[in-house]
Amino acid sequence: MRDPAPQPAETALVTGASAGIGEALARRLAREGFALVLVARRQARLDELAAALRAEHGVRIDAIAIDLAQPGAAADLATTLARKRRHVDLLVNNAGVLEHGLFVDTPAARHRELLQLNVGALTEMLAAFVPAMVERGHGRVLNVASTAAFQPVPGLATYAATKAYVLSLTESLAEELRGSGVSATALCPGITATSMLETAAARNPRLAKLPQTLVGDADAVAADAVRACLAGDVVCVPGWLNRATAMAAGATPRGLMRRIAGVLGRATL
Repeated sequence: MRDPAPQPAETALVTGASAGIGEALARRLAREGFALVLVARRQARLDELAAALRAEHGVRIDAIAIDLAQPGAAADLATTLARKRRHVDLLVNNAGVLEHGLFVDTPAARHRELLQLNVGALTEMLAAFVPAMVERGHGRVLNVASTAAFQPVPGLATYAATKAYVLSLTESLAEELRGSGVSATALCPGITATSMLETAAARNPRLAKLPQTLVGDADAVAADAVRACLAGDVVCVPGWLNRATAMAAGATPRGLMRRIAGVLGRATL
């Protein structure tokens, strides 16, 4: 009897893959045997990461530089991949930006940038790729939110609001997709050691003084995220302290939560 033909590797598309949690997720997925489509704005960094992962894991990798905040970028990316005859089995929406500071001190253009990438681009990516997953009856989505999604965060007002959107959208999508063969998972990491944190700390030295017990490791976050996504969990909060914080936020009256968040937020401004 002839041995069955080997099944092609599933493909994971990772946005914001050039650094931080996105890079850690790409490395973890390559280790799990996924072929990859790496997306970010920096082609040189993507090419460097793709070469390293090909050499280490022998998986197929495409590196595509694109600014997802631009209108129509997600649709253009979907068209490019269709032309390459690549369908996406796991969509990782990780691309995002953070701005720390008072809302009134932040230019309107910067608020718009956060909304365009953290909310607009993520939503457009879902619209571009999830319908095909549903049609095939198989797929997974991993949307990167934050523990900031569970409560107001003075000093990160717009960022936290965008992540609350990501969490709410993911939970709604998970229910809509129930029984379709497609799952949706929201990853809600706490403060994590990434270049995003380094950039924020460079602007505000108080952030650089955060206790190390509060700062998570990107590789550990990625490991938890991939496990949760493959298991079909709807919400993943890595780290016991982050989980306790998220649970406490849900159990605390909103008025009191605002006051506590205000005290903590003003301490870092």
